[in-house]
Amino acid sequence: MNHFELKGGELFCEGVALADIAQAVGTPVYVYSSATFERHYTVLRDALVAEGVKGDNGGDPLIAFAVKANSNLAVLKTLARLGAGADTVSEGEIRRALAAGVPPEKIVFSGVGKTADELAFALKAGVAEINVESEPEMRLASQVAQSLGTRATIAIRVNPDVSAGGHAKIATGKEDNKFGVSFSEAERLYANAANDAGLNPVGVTCHIGSQITDLAPMAAAFTKMRGLVERLRGEGLSVQRLDLGGGLGVPYFNQPAPPSPADYARMIAKTMNGLDIAYAFEPGRMIAANAGVLLSRVQHIHERPGGRKFVVLDAAMNDLIRPAMYDAYHEIAPLKPRAGDPVVYDVVGPICETGDTFTRERALAPLEAGDLIAFMSAGAYGAVMSSEYNSRLLVPEVLVKGDDYAVVRPRPTYEEMLAKEAFAPWL
Repeated sequence: MNHFELKGGELFCEGVALADIAQAVGTPVYVYSSATFERHYTVLRDALVAEGVKGDNGGDPLIAFAVKANSNLAVLKTLARLGAGADTVSEGEIRRALAAGVPPEKIVFSGVGKTADELAFALKAGVAEINVESEPEMRLASQVAQSLGTRATIAIRVNPDVSAGGHAKIATGKEDNKFGVSFSEAERLYANAANDAGLNPVGVTCHIGSQITDLAPMAAAFTKMRGLVERLRGEGLSVQRLDLGGGLGVPYFNQPAPPSPADYARMIAKTMNGLDIAYAFEPGRMIAANAGVLLSRVQHIHERPGGRKFVVLDAAMNDLIRPAMYDAYHEIAPLKPRAGDPVVYDVVGPICETGDTFTRERALAPLEAGDLIAFMSAGAYGAVMSSEYNSRLLVPEVLVKGDDYAVVRPRPTYEEMLAKEAFAPWL
């Protein structure tokens, strides 16, 4: 469920007409619904709690929102106020989480290429755990920790060799993906870490992909992870935490409905029945995707002699790259739908390459120059992946709460964009 609805023939976000935001802030612009973020987080948390899926000391499981999905500070603070943690993959994301009020003991540091400086920052900040993804990284974490006179609390990320995810570029659990270590490596590394003066191994973790709409691969991976925990404990090693990652799909409009959080929680409870351990999760898309839209204005309609119609927008692939990068589908909703039979359009942006195409041969309500449209389900991997390609200004972000809204990342000026660079002394 999301809180973007037609009211009186006009598209609203909660109690605010999206056209009013477009008029005040300009387009393109991302708009987020606080109520949707809050609902998606609480539904997942409540489903896990209802099935007895616990966290440290028998409390709620740690739900560490994947900052890479949407790193806006206001979004992170909205979730932190509900008790969410943060799954981070860089020093910058750790800093964002801390700035948004996420307690360090709820921050997980993941990623395959952590630097010594990043590890030092994470250790000084006191993050909950560092998810180690290789033997060289584990050695580096130990060295950095010992140089600081401490021990790094780690979990070892395992690659369960299970295929899942909505696109090859977001599948992360196969043997030929760059993430994690094999099960045989995990057992050896965990034992080594237990005897390392710079390490404190507390658990294991996995994450097999994104936009997963079938629980079967998750169940297969989680069953393997349970077996690993049992083997490690059988060797006398302490395993306190099991981080099951994220990846549960969201109901994009042209895809089968994914399993519900309740179905997901039941599967976990069944798979892990009797395993006494604290759980953590790293959802991103399922919380953020349907909490945001990208608003854009139609510049003109270009009709070719053969009848092909191009809708040229002021938004481009630098604002929303998912269609160009992942062949992703986003519903396109006019803010004030016109009456009349649907018209087949190609919807494109102004960037100077053919890849700047949002969709081809899409049947939409009739459109005219000046009309406003919304790309739905754009709250995850939208603004966070935007760029200044073609020297276009970064897209602003707006957060709605009930009948109010606030610009939570303003559109920069051209002067601000240019001021980030400098001429070399000889120029």
